[in-house]
Amino acid sequence: MNKHPKTKLTVVAEAALEPRLLAELKRHQAHAWTINEVRGAFPEGERDGDWEADRTIEIKVICDTPVADAIAQAVLSKYAAHYSVVLYFSDVTVLRAERY
Repeated sequence: MNKHPKTKLTVVAEAALEPRLLAELKRHQAHAWTINEVRGAFPEGERDGDWEADRTIEIKVICDTPVADAIAQAVLSKYAAHYSVVLYFSDVTVLRAERY
């Protein structure tokens, strides 16, 4: 079985950012991602996790490390100062690397 190392970038952010975040993924040529609506609270009372008032999304992108780094840098520089955004990386191993 051929296994390939990739990076998973997870972005947790305000749902209002979804169109802009998707534009960043496309701009950086990410090929595959998933988006889910999630509940949770951010630190220091930024958002209390109420579903209707504080809708939050989680985007998971599996890609090459330089692509994940570029997306994360763009999100940090453009949105993190004014929106609740959490970013983290995970090392993953995939099959069918051409899909990512």
